[in-house]
Amino acid sequence: MTKTELKAAKQFKDNSAGGISARIDQLHLRARGNRWLWLFAIFCRVSLAAGFIPSGLVKIMQERFTVLSSNHPMGNYLEAVYHTGFYYTFIGVMQVAAAVLLLVPRTAVLGAFIYFPIILNICILSLAVRFDGSLVTSPLMVLANLYLLCWYYHTWKFILPFNRFPVQAAIPRWGQLSSKFPDKFFMGVVWAVFMVMVVLTNSYGVKPHNTLSECQSPCKDSPNPQACLNFCNCIHREGQPLEQCLEAYHEAVKGTAAQF
Repeated sequence: MTKTELKAAKQFKDNSAGGISARIDQLHLRARGNRWLWLFAIFCRVSLAAGFIPSGLVKIMQERFTVLSSNHPMGNYLEAVYHTGFYYTFIGVMQVAAAVLLLVPRTAVLGAFIYFPIILNICILSLAVRFDGSLVTSPLMVLANLYLLCWYYHTWKFILPFNRFPVQAAIPRWGQLSSKFPDKFFMGVVWAVFMVMVVLTNSYGVKPHNTLSECQSPCKDSPNPQACLNFCNCIHREGQPLEQCLEAYHEAVKGTAAQF
């Protein structure tokens, strides 16, 4: 490739990157100029902080986070973490630190960045072990955290590789904000919450729930009630690994389906 071609290719790449950057900047400034979206960011900050402060303080005070049986997959995990000594305390300190930073406007973006890997880990863990306690709330908290990261995009956008020609327009202040209600945005929020609730509460054929009785309660509506009861016993009485109990349950259900 000649020098002229290389220069043209570089110019094309820079122009493309600048176009992406400019479009994102314009969209971001439009969002930052709306009073309702500003209030929603405050709501997310306060809600996320409220979710971490109590659980973080429990860890800092070296108290058990839950009364779940150690036979329960989540209870087993939390019991193991509880016995890790200062690591358990460290998690609590980081949770409280992230929450406090979120509550202070000047440090909210730092709090959002600290908060995100913690809540993402909790979300993945909850989905993996089918834990009722945070099966719905943790994904919603992840979405709220992502909203805050987008809200503070202007403070960290310069680390992105395509941000070649950033818009330097000032972020609007409270008195300059538009009061127009962003109905499409909030309809999207309601739809997202609804879909998370519907999908996650109906995605699993069987769940350990929190106790043996809660696990056994929906078994009467199961494709194989006895297999469901066996699954509950496998988890709560025998303390077997979740994957092993699920494998036995699914094999029993397949056997039932094969008979018809």
